[in-house]
Amino acid sequence: MADRNNTNSTGQAMKRMVVGIAVLIVLTALLFFFAPESFYPWAKAIHILAVISWMAGMLYLPRLFVYHVDAQKGSVQSETFKVMERRLLRGIINPAMILTWVFGLWLAWKIFAFQGGWLHAKIGLVLILSGIHGYLAAAVRKFAEDRNEKPARHWRIVNEIPTLLMIAIVILVVVKPF
Repeated sequence: MADRNNTNSTGQAMKRMVVGIAVLIVLTALLFFFAPESFYPWAKAIHILAVISWMAGMLYLPRLFVYHVDAQKGSVQSETFKVMERRLLRGIINPAMILTWVFGLWLAWKIFAFQGGWLHAKIGLVLILSGIHGYLAAAVRKFAEDRNEKPARHWRIVNEIPTLLMIAIVILVVVKPF
């Protein structure tokens, strides 16, 4: 019975997520085509919100892994972590990364014409962050299949990588040192 409720809840959450993203896309497209002079501040706001959401997920997911490592395989606690990890990845982290890239690349093209060493460095660091994202997504699959072989210490270290990248990216964007 609990599995059925969990499946229904997951399905409903996914539907809400898809509807929310569809509404965002439609509203953004309408703004882009019918009020292009107003699009820049909205694009920037959406980009910042997406970055915050992406980073929140990237900082929380490895922390879930730290606790998941200690859960007995097949236990209620382990199964709960699997659901939390999957929902966090699919419902928040993946859509936020996509929005970050879409609006970030538009801003880089439209506002900065892809010029500036700081922008190239930032894009390079965001590529690395995207690679970490892929590593975490693969880890979600391994945990879901009870195949994780990494200790909690590994996930504690991995948890710090997005933080360091975020600090460097924010400094590049705000200070524009080169």
